[in-house]
Amino acid sequence: MLLTILASVFVFGLLVLFHELGHFLMAKLTGMRVDEFAIGFGPTLCRYQYGETVYSIRAIPLGGFNDIAGMDPADNDAGERGYCAKPLRQRLLVIVAGPLMNFLLPVVIFFGLYLAVGVTSPSDRPELGDILPDKPAAAAGLRKGDVVTRMNGQATESWNDIVRIILDGGTNPIKVEFRRDGEDRQATLIPVYDQATKRPLVGIMSSVDTRQPGVGEAAFLALRKTGIVIYKMIAGLWSMITGEAAAEFAGPLGVAQMAGEVAQIGFAALMNFAALLSLNLGIINLLPVPALDGGHVMTLLLEGLRGKPLGAKALQYTQMAGVTLLIMLMLFATKNDIVRIFFGN
Repeated sequence: MLLTILASVFVFGLLVLFHELGHFLMAKLTGMRVDEFAIGFGPTLCRYQYGETVYSIRAIPLGGFNDIAGMDPADNDAGERGYCAKPLRQRLLVIVAGPLMNFLLPVVIFFGLYLAVGVTSPSDRPELGDILPDKPAAAAGLRKGDVVTRMNGQATESWNDIVRIILDGGTNPIKVEFRRDGEDRQATLIPVYDQATKRPLVGIMSSVDTRQPGVGEAAFLALRKTGIVIYKMIAGLWSMITGEAAAEFAGPLGVAQMAGEVAQIGFAALMNFAALLSLNLGIINLLPVPALDGGHVMTLLLEGLRGKPLGAKALQYTQMAGVTLLIMLMLFATKNDIVRIFFGN
């Protein structure tokens, strides 16, 4: 439980920090006055003032905010340094800077992982890689590095043999013969049926082959991986919108649970998870939904087309609609998290 809490606070904090830092730096670069830069919501845990800006950490690490003067034109006490007084292009830059930082962070993380861990590719050896915690393989006592020699009496000469035997066996017990530190051992593996993938699950990964790239190659691979993940996420989101795939949402509880499970594998796995979550956050934030950054972008584009800002009441109603929609989605996702975590599949 403690590891789950620490991992989730770390991941949420890292993503929020970079997102809000994007808004903050662009606001400063465009000459806007920022009264507070906060990580988290709720009661203030600590605060420090440097110049005109208060930097604070709040009690609830599920978000953050920048208090930029003049966001409300009716309450602008910063004159020409207020958000509302700046040219449209500068306001647009401030809004999109947050999501853009969520796209930049994964590039930095992937680059660092490639240099620190190397480039890995799945191996076809019948050797176990990472073992997922609280899954059948872990319960059976299997460990990373175990070499599987036979399953249910069938020889396993490759990783494909292991996968085939597990899939063919369904949820029936599997007698596993393996070698650990030169010693032959046995274990009984009982797969569970996973509703999400519609297949038996044991919680094992293949071993990997690793090579060390140079700085230039690591940068290229980081950019390429980021681009591939963005494409797949957008394609998946479009499939959910069009009804081609089932809509699946994970709220804070679900993300925290996943962070805790990944953290048990190792810090590198946790950083990879943070990178994927950052890309997800960046894409979601750019959706044209009021109260999200994408909604603000749409409002600014409409202002550019009309030649004047939307009326105060129109902005208020759209914001209320956006907040209501987000709350409903959050409640729906949290309900799914509770059902999945406490009542199983």
